[in-house]
Amino acid sequence: MYRKRAGEVLRIEAEGIEKLAAHLDDQFNRLVDLIYQSRGRVIVAGIGKSGLIARKIVATLNSTGTRSLFLHPVEAMHGDLGIVSADDVFIALSNSGQTDELNILIPSIRSVGCPVVAFTGNSRSSLAAQSDLVIYVGVEKEACPLGLAPTASTSAQLAMGDALAVVLLEKRKFNTSDFQKFHPGGNLGRRLSYGVADIMLTGEAVPTAAAGTSMEQALADMERCRLGVIFIVDRENRLSGIITDGDIRRMVVQKISVYENTVDTMMTPNPKHVHPATPLYEALNIMEFHQITVLPAIDENGTIVGALHLHDILGKGALKFNPV
Repeated sequence: MYRKRAGEVLRIEAEGIEKLAAHLDDQFNRLVDLIYQSRGRVIVAGIGKSGLIARKIVATLNSTGTRSLFLHPVEAMHGDLGIVSADDVFIALSNSGQTDELNILIPSIRSVGCPVVAFTGNSRSSLAAQSDLVIYVGVEKEACPLGLAPTASTSAQLAMGDALAVVLLEKRKFNTSDFQKFHPGGNLGRRLSYGVADIMLTGEAVPTAAAGTSMEQALADMERCRLGVIFIVDRENRLSGIITDGDIRRMVVQKISVYENTVDTMMTPNPKHVHPATPLYEALNIMEFHQITVLPAIDENGTIVGALHLHDILGKGALKFNPV
């Protein structure tokens, strides 16, 4: 019984968010450009549940490269308005658009010269009428059976805030190294502050095959190490190439007789690689850009000394440091 009702709530909220996509228009594009070109901050305000959502939107914007802060409308009317400048962008959250504390504040915000943006479910509201841009975040109904507690409407506000943050993130070309700077205390942030040598696989855990090795033997070594790759090395153990499980699949599709060949005839030469001293955030950027999962680590002489797996960076399991 409870599970069925919970499922209904989740469906109502999901449907409310999904329908927002149909309401996106040029107003959203203008908002993104306005914030991107602004020399100030994004100031987000709301009362009650909308105020809590405003705080979360601010947190997401800050962590993804857009300087933001939360302004309590009541406190703003008692001195905190001084934090607003003409270079800022002001976003007001109100589902009804008739929140007195916000509407009373708007003329003061406009007098500073700051553009006003409304996140509202009522495009004909007092808030919408006073705003330069209106982003529709309305829902057909709340998940609350009384229609009183903000549920689906606050989920819609939150989702639109996330959409704005992600679009700005991509427009700013915000990457994992930037993320690490803003998240030094988080789990991923801590990982990204390490170097490749701290978590790379070494020794027998790194699958290698000498030039001339049969593909049959190479596949057996790939299976033993379970990294989905094998690195091809010369007589001095210098990296020459790589064969991945994706390469094997493509060979099979192309009806290439895998077992009749040697690794040096099937490998991809000069693969992407990192140095053991490379920061993890830089290695992650390489992996994301080239859409690869495993990177070989080589020293100054080109000798392979380790292998870095994407899952180890992202923390799939306990972080294990290599001994010094």
